[in-house]
Amino acid sequence: MGIRMGPRFPEVHVTLRTGNRWAVASAIRQALRKAGKDRVEIERFLAEALAYEDPQAFQEVCRRWVALHPSPNL
Repeated sequence: MGIRMGPRFPEVHVTLRTGNRWAVASAIRQALRKAGKDRVEIERFLAEALAYEDPQAFQEVCRRWVALHPSPNL
C-alpha cells in the first residue's frame, strides 16, 4: 500500500467561503453527494473531520478528502 500524496477524492473541489467548521463540513458533504460518492464514505468523512476541535487538524482532515480552495474574500 503506497502513501497517498493528494486528497482521497481529488476530483471534488470545494471553495472555502467561511472558516466555520460546520459550514465547511456541510459544503464538503454536499460536494461529495453531488459527485455521487457513497453515503458510507460521506458519513466516514463527517465522523473523521468533526472528531477534531483543533481548526488546523480539522482542515488537514478535509484536505485529505477533497481539494480545498480558499475564497479570495477570506
